[in-house]
Amino acid sequence: MKPELKLPGIAYGGDYNPEQWPEEVWAEDMRLMREAGVTMVSVGIFSWALLEPAEGEYDFSRMDKILGLLHDNGIAADLATPTAAPPAWFFRRHPEALPVDRDGRRLSYGSRQTFCPSSPAYRRAALRITRAIADRYAGHPAVAMWHVHNEYGCHNAECYCDTSAEAFRGWLRSRYEDLAALNEAWGTTFWSQWYYDWDEILPPRPTGAVPNPTHQLDWRRFCSDELLSLYVAERDVLGAAAPSIPATTNFMVMYNFDALDYWRWAPHLDVLSNDHYLRSTDPESEIDIALSGDLMRSLAGGPWLLMEHSTGAVNWQPVNRAKGPGELRRNALAHVARGADGIAYFQWRAAKAGAEQWHSAMLPHAGTDSRIWQDVVRLGADLRALAEVRDSAGTAEVAVVWDWNARWALELPSQPSGELRFLDLVRDWYEPLWRAGVAVDFVRPDADLSSYRLVLAPSLYLVDEAGAANLTSFARRGGVLAVGFHSGAVDENCHVRLGGYPGAFREVLGVRGDELFPLLPGESVGLTGEVTPGATGTLWSERVRTEGARVVATYTEGPLSGRPAITRNAYGEGVAWYVATRPDPATLGALLDRIRSEAGVEPVRTTPEGVEAALRRGSDADYLFLIDHSGRGGEVAVSDGATELLTGKPVGDGSVTVPAGGVVVVREPRQ
Repeated sequence: MKPELKLPGIAYGGDYNPEQWPEEVWAEDMRLMREAGVTMVSVGIFSWALLEPAEGEYDFSRMDKILGLLHDNGIAADLATPTAAPPAWFFRRHPEALPVDRDGRRLSYGSRQTFCPSSPAYRRAALRITRAIADRYAGHPAVAMWHVHNEYGCHNAECYCDTSAEAFRGWLRSRYEDLAALNEAWGTTFWSQWYYDWDEILPPRPTGAVPNPTHQLDWRRFCSDELLSLYVAERDVLGAAAPSIPATTNFMVMYNFDALDYWRWAPHLDVLSNDHYLRSTDPESEIDIALSGDLMRSLAGGPWLLMEHSTGAVNWQPVNRAKGPGELRRNALAHVARGADGIAYFQWRAAKAGAEQWHSAMLPHAGTDSRIWQDVVRLGADLRALAEVRDSAGTAEVAVVWDWNARWALELPSQPSGELRFLDLVRDWYEPLWRAGVAVDFVRPDADLSSYRLVLAPSLYLVDEAGAANLTSFARRGGVLAVGFHSGAVDENCHVRLGGYPGAFREVLGVRGDELFPLLPGESVGLTGEVTPGATGTLWSERVRTEGARVVATYTEGPLSGRPAITRNAYGEGVAWYVATRPDPATLGALLDRIRSEAGVEPVRTTPEGVEAALRRGSDADYLFLIDHSGRGGEVAVSDGATELLTGKPVGDGSVTVPAGGVVVVREPRQ
C-alpha cells in the first residue's frame, strides 16, 4: 500500500524559495499565503549549495526556520531533495560528472541539471544529501510529502560521455544477455554494423550517415531508465526514513517534452504530479491542458497533482505572453476538471534576480496591487469551495492509445516522411472529442480495455505482439477500434512487419497496402464518399486494397485516385476503422462523431460551442465542470437537485448559466 498525501480538500500553493529573500520578508510571505488560501508549498528544490556548503558539511539552520514558520501557519511542506542543481564545489571536485552533448562538448556548470545521469560521483553525492535531509526531517510535522529532484530529464535527458557509454552497455547486457540477441534485434548485418565485443558499442553519437534506428530507440529507452534509477534510489532513502510520507517527482506531460517513458515511471511514484505550461503560439492552449490532464489522470489511475504552472507569462519562449482576463482561473480549474487534486505554481514570489526573474508568480513584482494577486486570492476561495471534489474519478468510455516507444520510433530519421509528429497526430483525434465533451482516457497498447466501448490508435507506428493482439482482441470481442495511418508498421525492435501495410493490423482492419505515398508540405488530396463535401487529406496517403473491409472514402486525384482512404471492417463481434490519410479537421471531426456514435459513446453533456464540459465521479455525486473559452457563455442542462459549488447556490430550473469566460462547477446527485 502506497502512502497517501494527507491534506484536506484541493491542495493549493507553489514553489517557495525564501532563500532568495531576507528573513524579514518571510513573515509577510506567511501572512499573504494565509490570505490566498495556500495549503502546501514546495521548498528546498534548488537549495543544495546552501544546505551543503562543502562536501559532508551541512547547514540546516535556514531550512529549520522555514519549516517551522510553515508549520506554525498551518501550511504543509512538500520538501524537496535539491539534487537537480549540484553546487559549484561538487563540479570542481568531480569535473567528470559534467554532461557531454551529442557533439562531444563537455558542458559547464552554471545553470541547473548539468550532470551526467550515469555519473557515480553524482549518484553518491545526491544520495548523501538526500540521506541527510531524510534523517533530519523525517519526523517534522510540516513535511507532508517528499519532492524528489525536479523535472528529471528537462535539460540532461541524454549524456554521451564515456561513463554513459559504459552504463549503456550494461543496460544492453541486461536487456539482451548476449551479443547475438543484440545483433539480431538491431539488424546489424545492415551496413556491416555487427558487434563482436560489448565494448564496441557506443551511444548514437554523430556519424557520417543515418544511425541504426534500433540503436537510437534503445538509447532513448536507456536514458529514460537511467534517470528513473536515480529517482528510485533517492525515493528508497526517503522511504526508509519515513515510510508514511509519500514521494513524488514532477513529470512534464506537455507538448514538447518526450524524454521519459512515463508509463514505466508511474508505478514508482506514491503521488503523481505534473508541470504544465502553455505555448504562446497555441491559439487554443486549453486543448493542450485537457489532453495533458487526461494523460496524467490515466498515468495515475486516478487523481494527481499539478505541481507547476504559471499565473501569467513564462520566461523561456521566444515571446512570453501574459494571460488574459479570467485565464488564470480557467486554466487552473480545467486541470481540476481533469483530475488534479492540487494546484500549484512556479513560484510563490516572483524573483528579482536569476534566470527566471521574468517568470510570473503568485505574488508578482507589482505585489498585491495587481490583477494576478486578485486572481490568486479568488482561486484559493474557489478551491476551498471544491474541497469535496477531491478523490473523485473520471468516467471515460473512450481510450486513446499512447506509447512513448511508438513516439520515439516515429520521429527517428529516415521515415517515409520527416513531417510526422506523434503529438500532432494524437491531438488531431483528441480535439474533436474534446469539443464534443467526450471523456477520454489514455492507455498503453497492452492495457486492460474491458471498460471501454471505443479505442482509438491515431499513431502507433511501433507496437509489439502483445499490444497488437490486445487491440485486435478488443475489436473481436465487440469493441469499436479506429487506427490511424502508418500504425503497426514495425515491431518493438523497429523491424518492418513484412507482408504489407498496416503491418500488425492488416487482419483486424481488413486491408492490405503495398506502397506508401507521403504528401509534400502544403500538398493535399481530395476525398470523396461518406465524408463531408470538399474533404481533403494531407501529410500522408498509401495504396490500399480491401481484404474484407468496406470502403468509406476514396482519393479523388493523384496516383491513388479511386483507391480507399478510409475503411470500415466488421471483425468478430466488433468493428475496426482505418484512416489512411490525415483528414482535414472538419472531416475528421465528422468521422469520429460517426465512429463514437456507432460505439454508443455519448458526451458527458451537450454544451454551446466553446463551452468545455468534463465530469468527475464521486462516491455519491457527480461533479460537472463547465468552462467557457468562447467569450460567449451559455445555458447547460443539469440534473434536478443540483448545486453550484463555487457559489453554493442550488440550481432551480434544471439548467445553469455559464458566464462569458467563466467557470461553473455543479454537484449532481447520483441518479
